[in-house]
Amino acid sequence: MAELPKIISVDDHIVEPATVWSDRLPKKYLDVGPRVVRGTMPEVTYVGGKLTVKEGGGSVPTDWWYYEALKRPLLRVDSAVGIPRDQVTMTGITYDDMRPGSYEVKPRLEDMDTNHLEASLCFPTFPRFCGQTFLEAKDKELALLCVKAYNDWMVEEWCGPEAQGRLIPLTLIPLWDAGLAADEVRRNAARGVRAVCFSEIPPFLGLPSVHDPDGYWDPFFAACAETGTVVNMHIGSSSKMPSTSEDAPAAVGSTLTHTNATFSMTDFIFSGVLVRFPELKLAYAEGQIGWIPYLLERADIVWEENRGWGGVADKVPEPPSTYFRRQIYGCFFNDAHGLRSVAEIGEDNITYESDYPHSDSTWPHTRQIAEEQMKDLTDEQRYKICRGNAIRLYGLDFD
Repeated sequence: MAELPKIISVDDHIVEPATVWSDRLPKKYLDVGPRVVRGTMPEVTYVGGKLTVKEGGGSVPTDWWYYEALKRPLLRVDSAVGIPRDQVTMTGITYDDMRPGSYEVKPRLEDMDTNHLEASLCFPTFPRFCGQTFLEAKDKELALLCVKAYNDWMVEEWCGPEAQGRLIPLTLIPLWDAGLAADEVRRNAARGVRAVCFSEIPPFLGLPSVHDPDGYWDPFFAACAETGTVVNMHIGSSSKMPSTSEDAPAAVGSTLTHTNATFSMTDFIFSGVLVRFPELKLAYAEGQIGWIPYLLERADIVWEENRGWGGVADKVPEPPSTYFRRQIYGCFFNDAHGLRSVAEIGEDNITYESDYPHSDSTWPHTRQIAEEQMKDLTDEQRYKICRGNAIRLYGLDFD
């Protein structure tokens, strides 16, 4: 068996440097735009899938993002690599408490070298996984400037010359306007960007669904299809993490995170979007892959047996699994069960990740875990999963 290929991780994270927006917004917005303020940390709870920050008190030095009326602390779970797992809590931290690779390019590349990674695509932190922070803002003129400022920073600095082509740009859209979203996709595609964030379940954000009869999202999907821009949906990009009750511990939701991707993929394969836009590509980040074979099996059975009354006969002409094979990619880490199902999922539809610097991250053991879990795969399958599929999907300049 050949040596494990260098990994291209299609789901890592960046904790934005404190000056991303203050360096780019017009001066009139500096007091209301995103900025970092040093303070202390009150009590924080994460129960029933909801993060609650109590007002006042606390003594732990903490860096806070301020934006309009929003105050969001940086938390240990935002940057957990290198920390003993029992010490990874909802405690507030400062930039000084983080591993520098969480927010600086050179240390990130060094940590990637340690982890057998050649390249990495990073989701945002303060904007949240698809820019929900700006969707919720009151001043949409400022919010649009914030989206563009983030994208400029992502392309020009995080993925700039210092990154040596190893950091893959992933941009945001103004979620509140599909036409503006299409414009931003095209603006970034013109400078080589081939990846954009989107919500796994837009109605959870108060937005139209992908089933919208008027095709609300079609301008955005058309722009992505035309430019070869991949639509990336991270678990939690609907601002609603799964939970079974309001008092369920966080471990329940963490175990069930894949269900958001399950809901989203089912939406898309029955929506007709992938029929109307056969060149559109979807990528599910951090959803794992072990559940995919059953979902496709069940969807095909429903389509065959129930499409007469199921509301899809006129817009989904082929079995739903057809569109998965052609247009959808699953992403995983540490999913041994999923790797035992490669033949059922499809070796061409699987990508890999390390989830740096989150608490779930396999850093710095990603290579060892991959080698162990992929030991029964062929060299060709390992190449595709570790890097080949990502190269093809994102049009990367790697062998």
